[in-house]
Amino acid sequence: MSNTPMAANPLTRAVLEIDEYASGLGWDQPARLFALVDTARLRVQEPALAAQLGLGEESETVGLTPIEQDEIPSGKPLDEFLGTIAWPDAVAGCALTVERLMLPPSAETQVPQNLSEAKLARWVAEHPERQEVRMTVAVLRDGSREAALRLREKDSPTEVLTGPELVPGLAEALSATFAD
Repeated sequence: MSNTPMAANPLTRAVLEIDEYASGLGWDQPARLFALVDTARLRVQEPALAAQLGLGEESETVGLTPIEQDEIPSGKPLDEFLGTIAWPDAVAGCALTVERLMLPPSAETQVPQNLSEAKLARWVAEHPERQEVRMTVAVLRDGSREAALRLREKDSPTEVLTGPELVPGLAEALSATFAD
């Protein structure tokens, strides 16, 4: 089982488990998409899969199991890709882990105006205060959301920041994958 610290909320536990998994793969990884399924339901409806995932007859009855999906196509913008997803009813939620460059709020006033996306990305990549961050964002069908942020320069499980409003735009994009 995971070394993920126990969190009170099953969604937070799932986000931290995915963050731990992504951390084990190292940095400079492609984005990864996960379906979140109810662990108890998975044990009952798909016992062979549950056994394959190491979900024996544990006493825990509440929880979410992340199941990694096929690789996200490279060359397609993430928002366009997310717009093509439709989840079956058995999926309670989904999560995405992605690496990005981030600037501190103080850099907002320095951003040159009227840059193309490519030039803006290059400007951020060359900025002396940039930080590499791995974001893991998860949402449930009921609208619940959670995120975990890990800075490359503070790559430690004790330095992971969590909260439901850390990456609102990505959470909204993931929630849209459940819209009818």
